[in-house]
Amino acid sequence: MKRYKVCVYAICKNEEQFVERWMDSMSEADRVVVLDTGSEDGTVEKLRERGAEVTVETISPWRFDTARNRSLELAPEDADICVCTDLDEVFHPGWREELEKVWAPGAGQASYRYTWSFNADGSEGVVFWYEKIHARWGYQWVHPVHEVLKWVGEGSPGPMVTAEGVQLDHHPDPEKSRSQYLPLLELSVREAPEDDRNVHYLGREYMYRGRWDDCIRTLKGHLAMPTALWRDERAASMRYIAKAYWEKGEPAAARDWYLRAITEAPHLREPYMDLALMLYLQGEWEGVLYFTACALAITVRPRSYICEAAAWGSLPHDLRAMAFYHTGAYLEAVAEAGKALELEPENPRLKENLEILKELAEG
Repeated sequence: MKRYKVCVYAICKNEEQFVERWMDSMSEADRVVVLDTGSEDGTVEKLRERGAEVTVETISPWRFDTARNRSLELAPEDADICVCTDLDEVFHPGWREELEKVWAPGAGQASYRYTWSFNADGSEGVVFWYEKIHARWGYQWVHPVHEVLKWVGEGSPGPMVTAEGVQLDHHPDPEKSRSQYLPLLELSVREAPEDDRNVHYLGREYMYRGRWDDCIRTLKGHLAMPTALWRDERAASMRYIAKAYWEKGEPAAARDWYLRAITEAPHLREPYMDLALMLYLQGEWEGVLYFTACALAITVRPRSYICEAAAWGSLPHDLRAMAFYHTGAYLEAVAEAGKALELEPENPRLKENLEILKELAEG
């Protein structure tokens, strides 16, 4: 197996708590270079003690793409593979060997498994496939936030390789603010109004902030864009519009948009589960059973980021147990409650539900 020169590069600010864990994980690389953008704790000193090459610079005005590109400039010119991570991320051991197994001269990027969040019991939450490993030359980060790699070299980029054995886990600081995201997303859309991805992210951010009318307006705009063709993301926009209408007290409009999302991407669990949850709140038990069954019929988890933990956890079975209970089908309710508990064995509510349903079924 050919050995390549691998360089990890990152940006950071005030992340002293993550340094030891991150450097342990990244030590498989030949070089680790970091751009510190103004830490006021011991981040820089700890990184240097562990062997990272740290450059301290202020990025003003702040943009993630500018910072990423500056950190990439710190990578050695003769690096074969550049690995972009953040300090709150950790590779599983052996990642370099797994990467080198599939990398080939002329490759452009590598796709690998990324666990973005974990549930309270430690099980995986949101999982998708990432592409932040790339060749040293020809790539540039673009967009002020939710930045992505863009090919800017001559000709066409090298092929994407799939590194099945590489796993990266995200363990973020829950106290870290995301207040800068909204203004940066608004800037991103002003800079590139034709970029449908940024418009989608902006509408989603308005949803996170409870700005329901802005969410609806922005995401309807996303759906009208001629380049907004990816069905998974279009369905997500429809789901967020539905949620906004629900929060505004317009359940009929919400139901219509959830149904549109299902039609747009019938291969995804999330639209079915969103509608099932709304019907659960409305006490429409037959609908809950129908749409949860549709969701559970989908057994292959997608590799895109349009994938939410709840739809792949205990929730489908939990809702079915409640729906069967309310329709008097106690044996079926027990079976579904048991399946929910298998997926989340430490959940006290699920344990209690199962015991109650067992008593009803036996009585």
